[in-house]
Parts: sequence; C-alpha cells; structure tokens
Amino acid sequence: MRTRTLLLSVLVIVALAFTACAPAPQPAAPAEQATTAPAAEEAAAPAADAAGCTDPLGCIEIAAGDPIKIAYALVTAGPNSALGEDSVRGIEIAVDDMGGELLGHPVEIVGEDTGCSPEGGQAAATKLASDTTIVAVIGTSCSSEARVGAPILSEAGLSLVSPSNTAPDLTDPAKRVDGYFRTAHNDLVQGAVAADFVFNDLGLTKAATVHDGSLYAVGLATAFADAFKSLGGEIVSEQAVNVGDTDMRPVLTTIAAAGPELIYYPIFTAEAGFITAQAKEVQGLEDTKLMAADGSFSQDFVNAAGEAALGMYLSSPDFSAFGDAYQGFLTKHEEKYGGAPMSAFHAHAYDATNMIAAAITAVAVQDGDNLSIGRQALRDALGATTDFQGLTGNITCDPNGDCADPKIAVYEVTDVSSWNPNVTSPMKIFPK
Repeated sequence: MRTRTLLLSVLVIVALAFTACAPAPQPAAPAEQATTAPAAEEAAAPAADAAGCTDPLGCIEIAAGDPIKIAYALVTAGPNSALGEDSVRGIEIAVDDMGGELLGHPVEIVGEDTGCSPEGGQAAATKLASDTTIVAVIGTSCSSEARVGAPILSEAGLSLVSPSNTAPDLTDPAKRVDGYFRTAHNDLVQGAVAADFVFNDLGLTKAATVHDGSLYAVGLATAFADAFKSLGGEIVSEQAVNVGDTDMRPVLTTIAAAGPELIYYPIFTAEAGFITAQAKEVQGLEDTKLMAADGSFSQDFVNAAGEAALGMYLSSPDFSAFGDAYQGFLTKHEEKYGGAPMSAFHAHAYDATNMIAAAITAVAVQDGDNLSIGRQALRDALGATTDFQGLTGNITCDPNGDCADPKIAVYEVTDVSSWNPNVTSPMKIFPK
C-alpha cells in the first residue's frame, strides 16, 4: 500500500513538471487575423467581401488603369444579324460620346453573339456570367434569348438592359428576373398601335396572324389580336410557322380559305421574307394586305422579300418622334459607318448604354484611381432611373423593368432598293 502511494506521488510530480514546461495558452486571434480556413458559408462569399465590400451581390473591383467592362449579348451573325449589329453601333456611338471613358477609366465593350434563339441566348449568357470583371450587360436582341439567358445573368449578379426585347412576358411581374430592364417598348403598346392602324385607318375588319413560336412573335401576335378584337375586328385565322421554314404556301393556303383582309406576321427576317414573297402566289390572297413588325425591320428583310414587299406595312419605333439629339446621332452614324442605321433599335441601345453609365457613376465608390461597384447597388440605381433624357424620349423605369418612352409608328415600304427608315423608305404613314 505504501509502495502504491509512493508511485502515484511520483507520477503526479512528473505530470506537473511537463505542464510547467508547456507553452502558456495564447488568446484567440481577432477574426480578421485568423489564419485557419473560414467556415464553408464564409468561403462561398464573394472575394470582394474580404476587401470590404458590403454589397449583398458582391462588388466589381476595378484597379487604376483597368477598364470598366460592359458586355453585350446580341445577334450579330446569321439572317437576323442586322437587328443586333444595329444595336452594337448604338453602343459604340454612346461610348464615343463619353470620350471612351467613364470615371477616369477606359470603357471596354465585349460581346457574344446570341443567334436570336434560346440556345444562343443560353450559351452567350453562360459565357458572360463566367467573367467576373463584367459590370453590366446590354441585351439581348430577341426575347426568346432573354427568357433563358436573363436568369443565368441574374443569378451571377449581373444586370442587363435590353434595347430590343419587346415580349410582354419578360416584364410580367410573375416572370421577370431580378436585374432585368429594357429601353425597348412593351409589345402591348405595339400591338395596340398596329391594330388601331388596321381597324381605324385602313378600315379593315378581318385579319389573320402568323407567329413562329418565339416569345416575341407569339406575344406580339397575341397583343395585336386582342387589341383588334377589342376594337370590333375579327381574327379569322391564327397560324404558326417554324424557324427555318422556306415553303409558306401550305400555311398561306389555309389562311386564304378564311378570307382575311390583312395578314399580320410579326416574325423575323428570313421567314417574313418567304411569307411576303409567296403570299401573292396563293389564290385568294392577291388583294390581301400584308403587315410585319420590328423583328424584320431591315434592308435584309426587303432584300429577302424583293418586289413583293412594295406596298406592305411594318410596325416599328417612331423615329420621327425622337428628340432633336437623334439627328445628331444620325450624322455620327453616317460618318462612322458610311450609311443609315440598319434596323430599329440603334437609339434604344444608345440609351441603354448611357443608362448603365449613369447608374455606374451614381454607385461607384472611388478610392484614389480604384473603383468598387456593388452589383446590387447597380441594380437598384438602374431600377430607380427616372426622367433620364435619352434619344428615344424620357426614360423612367417601372417596378417591372419597363423603362421605355414607347413611340410606335406604321411604315409603308415604297422602295426596295434603298433602306433609310429615317428619311425616305419605308415611309411613316401612321400616326399622321
């Protein structure tokens, strides 16, 4: 028993000796000095947070001398390229008018072709969303691109302003994604103007519609039909074609059997060209009026339709209602590109670019020559745009992202050899 007690005493003394020799415990380092890996949820936060960004979507940090990068997602190849290229030119002239810089940083424009298709919109949005240096996006051209592309860009924290999406669906409160805005009109407006022209100005009461299944075409054909019926008109046939179709005679024959006085087909360049060229070949449509819309408002469409386009109508933005500054824009366009605008949304793209620039200026935090731009702050500033004087009018955003000052006209094609919607062909005929 005495031996066991002695042994225990020795072990206690040894343990105390080791404890005395161990380093004294140190106080925990402050959180900002911690050298261990952060918790998983902290590691997932935007890297900009570590630099002091408190924006819930993170910040774009732009070092001295680095560019402010603005991207576009527009159709710049294929049969509908005039629609996107027209907008690119509007963007480029807007940047020229800024002197090529903003807040002491050069403005860099980068872009992706969207193909005027959902697949193209998805691919372009995915690529742009992966570039964390992009501040904002101008696009898309076609509404179907935005339906799939806008959610991708929104999820990445990007804001986008479209110069030519017009489908009502995109600013429907139940479907709009955060960060989506447009300077283009809502087709609820264009459809109503087109119906007013057909019913009240032409005095026609029976119409047919054709769409191509796209978000834009379905939305505008529906808007036209609803407005036309509310005026007392009758939609005698509602038909659809597929993108890529070239023989429109079967659809046109079906339409002819219904006896319309006018066909309204708000579709894109190639398919609209085939309908126009083939309509008069179909028995029963020899005297039927033809009317397309801003999706095919270009020389490319007239070239595709040929002489058959003479005398037909197109609904599109009312260029004559734009402000005095628009004439200066046209002069710059002529000097820079050697001709008139190619399609309908160059001025809307110019306004979208300047709207983004104004929002950047409002929220950017400057630290010497460095900039920090909060992504949510930029969205909020875009949404708060009020009484912004653009080429297209007074731009004010509603809670759903509709920012346009919508002005719509109807034009008659009177010349198929020279396209200048601002001067001679097609000629504005409504409203008078």
